[in-house]
Amino acid sequence: MIEFFNPDGVAPPQANYVHGVFVPAGADLLFIAGQVGTRPDGKLGSGFAEQAECPFRNVVAVLKSRGMTPADLVKVQMFLTDVANRGPMLAAMEGAFGGAKPASTLLVVKSLARPEYLIEVEGVAARARNK
Repeated sequence: MIEFFNPDGVAPPQANYVHGVFVPAGADLLFIAGQVGTRPDGKLGSGFAEQAECPFRNVVAVLKSRGMTPADLVKVQMFLTDVANRGPMLAAMEGAFGGAKPASTLLVVKSLARPEYLIEVEGVAARARNK
């Protein structure tokens, strides 16, 4: 069984995440490449709000393709080019992931692979195998 936890002796999380996730041996792992603000048609979303929805929606689509849901996410890493977009990013994450609270890291970077990209999200999911 995969265990999501916040241990004693560590300040509570400052957003919708947990400090640790224990994945036991034998679990199925899915590594999700960095997803940017592109829609399924390959066009970049206009403005931060649309760009923020796209990578989270893409992560959910990758999960779904393997029979997983956001509840199976154990780690997400988010990259922003402007810390001012943290609030809208968290709202987009909540909209896509619902109550899932994986371990997470947010980094603010100077730029991403292309200057027009404003956000990138990658993740790791795990699912305990039925015995």
